[in-house]
Amino acid sequence: MKWILGVLVIGGIGAFLVVRHLRGRFVVVTVEGASMSPTLTPGDQVVVERRKITAVRSGDVIVLRPPKKSERYDPVDAEAWNIKRAAALPGDPVPEGIPGGEGLAQVPQKSLVVFGDNPDSIDSRHRGFFPADQILGVAIRVLGGRAL
Repeated sequence: MKWILGVLVIGGIGAFLVVRHLRGRFVVVTVEGASMSPTLTPGDQVVVERRKITAVRSGDVIVLRPPKKSERYDPVDAEAWNIKRAAALPGDPVPEGIPGGEGLAQVPQKSLVVFGDNPDSIDSRHRGFFPADQILGVAIRVLGGRAL
């Protein structure tokens, strides 16, 4: 009987640690604004898996902070999370029309280029390179069932 109690206690501790680990790995973010429309619309809730730049792939929808120094800098917006699509990662060719990208063949280390799916999005076309160390993670699913 004691061994059953021991297994239950150890199993409970293990389950607690797994849940605690997963809670730190995933975040639910509510979309505000239309920069990712039509893929995401205001009010959509997305599950974001925390990842560093090394685990981000071109085309991933990511959540990150904008650069603090840019043509379209807004101190209020600089503290907000942005949701955009990774268009070019460190070492990738620099897309045309990126401020600060003139004369560069590759996206600098610790930087990336992001675009909103909405052509009116304020993104790297206006702000230049986004800081790779400001990535929260990759959006993997919209709550309600659809994958990204």
